[in-house]
Amino acid sequence: MNSSLERYTERVEQYASRFSRFPLFLDVTMVLALIGCAFFGTQLSFPGVVRPDTGKSLEVLLGLSCFVLLKYRTHTRTVVVVVAGVTIAAIARGYLLTPMLLAPLLAAMYWLAVLCDRRTVRLYALVVTVALLTVNLFSDGMRDLSPVLTVIGPVFWMALPLVGGSLARLRGDYLEAVKARAEHAERTREEEARLRVTEERMRIARELHDVVAHHLALANAQAGTAAHLSRSNPEQSRKILDDLTGTTSAALRELKATLGLLRQDDRPKGEGLEPAPGLARLPELIDSYRSAGLEVVVHQEGVRRPLTPGVDLTAYRIVQEALTNVAKHAPERAAHVGFTYADSRLLITVSNDGPATAVDGTSGGFGLRGMRERAQSIGGDLCAGPRPEGGFEVTTALPLQPSAAVEGESP
Repeated sequence: MNSSLERYTERVEQYASRFSRFPLFLDVTMVLALIGCAFFGTQLSFPGVVRPDTGKSLEVLLGLSCFVLLKYRTHTRTVVVVVAGVTIAAIARGYLLTPMLLAPLLAAMYWLAVLCDRRTVRLYALVVTVALLTVNLFSDGMRDLSPVLTVIGPVFWMALPLVGGSLARLRGDYLEAVKARAEHAERTREEEARLRVTEERMRIARELHDVVAHHLALANAQAGTAAHLSRSNPEQSRKILDDLTGTTSAALRELKATLGLLRQDDRPKGEGLEPAPGLARLPELIDSYRSAGLEVVVHQEGVRRPLTPGVDLTAYRIVQEALTNVAKHAPERAAHVGFTYADSRLLITVSNDGPATAVDGTSGGFGLRGMRERAQSIGGDLCAGPRPEGGFEVTTALPLQPSAAVEGESP
């Protein structure tokens, strides 16, 4: 039974959605149908009861009141007052109260329940129902019925459009709420997608900056040193040029690995790409700077412990960027790199000697900003600035075991 009712309801809704594109046609069709119902209702009476003789004037008035229903969308309360007044007048003249006669009033009450607030609906329903009951009790057309049936009939018929209209309004409110939730969810998904795209763009920008800035600064330093030694020490100059070839090759490999992450193909994950660098490649990094004429001293305190991939990559990139800044900006060709393993954090310091503002010019660029973002992405922090005794220092504290959520977000 329920399935049959659901199929019937769905079918009605389908037809309603099709014809809803022509509201004026639907309204005119409804008015014509109500006029027919009202006219047929004026022809009904109990056996032996003579229909009232109104000279057809009241029947015409009933028909005209149906046209008022064309304004139910904009003047709902006025429509109810006009149709109710004409219907009550017809019953007072002796017409039999039937659903056919009440059809225009029932339609007006239905739209009142759909379009107006509950307080207005209750007020109008109470007034119209009381008026119908009062007139119906003293009507000549109902004198053969008991007072109980005379009361039950109007109450029952008036309750139907009110209940139907309330259910239609509730259904409309429910559909609006569902639509609003769906739109909100769609906006939320779009905002989340934009946020993820922005985060991924920033991550790729940091990777490209680290790779390009490091290798270009190193290649520039090697080329400058080789040019300086080309006459005084040709052998050393050739060795530096050989290292320069390795630097540019390494730059191309890392760029290929970084840009390869943006490509979508059918290869298994990670195939053809270098693994992410870590502190295991620190000696190679230090040697590349030494070949460019930068003396790097590394010292360690505490027992070295294994790092998670996110922390390992972050530590490597921070040291790489800090040494790049030293090579680009510091007049003194020497740097100090320190690692301190504490209970739960790894403290990294990269410093150089020289004037207090030696590399302070990088504080407004992307290098320090990228290092700070990398440290914060895994739950660490980073400070950078001139040292009181001269030079510049970058200090970062990274967690040895970041939480799973933070580690999953690390670049």
